[in-house]
Amino acid sequence: MSRKKARDFAFKLIFEVPFFENRYKDRLENFYDINKESSLIENDFKYIESAVTMCFENAENIDKILSDNLKNWTLDRIPNVAKAILRLAVCEMMYIDDVPYQVAINEAIELAKTYGDDDAPAFINGVLASIVKSEKIEG
Repeated sequence: MSRKKARDFAFKLIFEVPFFENRYKDRLENFYDINKESSLIENDFKYIESAVTMCFENAENIDKILSDNLKNWTLDRIPNVAKAILRLAVCEMMYIDDVPYQVAINEAIELAKTYGDDDAPAFINGVLASIVKSEKIEG
């Protein structure tokens, strides 16, 4: 399986965890049980676990970075789909060493095209570009 598909699973888990009292470990365990017979390979599971775990273990910092870079928005006003995409992208940019920030942004835009509304790709691109500048992320 490709990293793109693994990222899609990670996004879905990041999206759903808040509906389960932020119990991400339980959701990961459930995901493994459901997908143990799937085409996912060990590296896919490692990426998914790493992305989801880092996202929730660093949620406070990720949300602060997002909040600091939202113009005329607050985090609680952002649709849940866009919020999950942004959280995953920021997590990749800040905490996952083998994902260049350009890839994180591009993949976030692709997720937004698939799961977000018509305005989501441009919105997500703008927020992530602002984060790259404000956090001085180099690639």
